[in-house]
Amino acid sequence: MPSPKAKNTGRSGGSPVLGGSNGRYEFMSLNRAPPPHHLQRQGSDPATARLRASESPTRRRGSGSSTGSTCGQGIPEEDCIRLNPSIVGIALSSLLAIDLWLSKRLGVCACEDSSWGSVRPLMKLIEISGHGIPWLAGSAYCLYKSDSAAGQEVMLNLFVALLLDLVLVGIVKAVVRRRRPAHNRMDMFATFSVDRYSFPSGHATRAAMCGRFLLAHLVLAAPLRVLVLLWASMVGLSRVLLGRHNVTDVLFGFWMGYCQYNLVEILWLSPQALQGLLGQLA
Repeated sequence: MPSPKAKNTGRSGGSPVLGGSNGRYEFMSLNRAPPPHHLQRQGSDPATARLRASESPTRRRGSGSSTGSTCGQGIPEEDCIRLNPSIVGIALSSLLAIDLWLSKRLGVCACEDSSWGSVRPLMKLIEISGHGIPWLAGSAYCLYKSDSAAGQEVMLNLFVALLLDLVLVGIVKAVVRRRRPAHNRMDMFATFSVDRYSFPSGHATRAAMCGRFLLAHLVLAAPLRVLVLLWASMVGLSRVLLGRHNVTDVLFGFWMGYCQYNLVEILWLSPQALQGLLGQLA
């Protein structure tokens, strides 16, 4: 006959009674279901438990914050927002934005319907005065017509300096490949393949180099020296007013032309040296 104590315990609302071996009983709560069979097997493996702990949300958040970006799972790193951009990158981006904004504001002669469109023919005349073809043709003609050895020496080195300027500017433009401003109307005189690029301004380099050359090797009165400086400045300014170049293109062009004259002085050719060179080539 069953014991009344066993019946009362089995009918109670607490926990079911499971019979065990050797007359021992085990109790299981009704509020906690046993874990699934596959989770029991994963939990029983220490290596699996360590792997799951390493992939916890806390660890993932810590690893993401260490890279300095807001990347999540499955998001490419280049699409994430960087929380600590470099100071150099910020400075360059700010300088580029200011350069583009200022160049667009100063491009008042970029088109006929611009605010200063009526001054555009005058700016184009100044543009032609700084073009390479008139300078090359003029220096070659002066070299041919010159009777003195000193005049031939000066014109010869000016011609070589102009050729050197074309080569160096073409190389820099081909390497940098910066596009011209969007508001530029491409109607320049005698353009070449590299002229679709903007950096640096070839007119600015030529104006700075030729201005220094003329001031150093020609005997000019004070008013003429002022006119040379004014012409070089107006050539550079016309590049921005016409929308051909950005401000930094012209500023770098002035610096590059200034340095090119130093190179010309180092490579200075005398008529005797040129005759000896031509004799060796012949």
